[in-house]
Amino acid sequence: MKGTHLDALVGAALQQLAVRATMTPLPEIIARARDAGPVRPFAQALKGAAARGSALIAEVKRKSPSKGDLNPDLHPATLAAAYERGGAACLSVLTDGVHFGGSLVDLVAARAATAIPVLRKDFIVTPYQLHEARVHGADAVLLIAAALEPKRLRDLRELARELSLTVLIEVHDDSEVESARAAEPELLGINARSLKTLVVDSGTFARVAPLCAGPWTLVAESGVRTPDDVRGFALNGAQAFLVGEALSTATDPESATRTLVNALTKGA
Repeated sequence: MKGTHLDALVGAALQQLAVRATMTPLPEIIARARDAGPVRPFAQALKGAAARGSALIAEVKRKSPSKGDLNPDLHPATLAAAYERGGAACLSVLTDGVHFGGSLVDLVAARAATAIPVLRKDFIVTPYQLHEARVHGADAVLLIAAALEPKRLRDLRELARELSLTVLIEVHDDSEVESARAAEPELLGINARSLKTLVVDSGTFARVAPLCAGPWTLVAESGVRTPDDVRGFALNGAQAFLVGEALSTATDPESATRTLVNALTKGA
């Protein structure tokens, strides 16, 4: 489908990528990825936390296309450390610059400030982006089913496996589930926000989750702000939760993180 918000998001990501690829050609980024240090076990960390109750992926997010500036002056290292103290199992760092105000520098800073695994969240549609994710310290990457043809999705997922990166494949409706399942991700996310319209539909997770059962960890994305939200998604099958806006804008992000983490484990 042409002319959607998703098309614009992917197009902008490719424009940003073209600039980076000019400065660091593909053969060089491949060589650097080959020499990168060990990854942290993202999927295992999330599964372990899920077994104890509420597994939280806390996101470093400066702004969004739907809300504009959220916390443009945030310090990714400071915020990431607060999330870790609050009990987050993993981090997510937005690296898209045009629409989310993020960067690979944010990814590096957040990972250096913590001991927990980190997801690079961006509009990844090329092998180059997977290699540069590995170079900059990502332990996991997001692949969006709606942005990729099924074969391309499987190919990128296989390359990620070769690079030791955990993959979170994201779907938004039932039409995307088949290709996501075929790619055999470690994590399968259901995003309640349509990337075609940017509208959040709180009923999306409950509708799509029954189609997504499998060996992967099922992640609820968007629409998670409160302990009641966490418990509601959990009742519909969510095993983990990715939260950005509610935590990035919190006055006390450590306390806000702890509140969500405790929502199931302590019945908060």
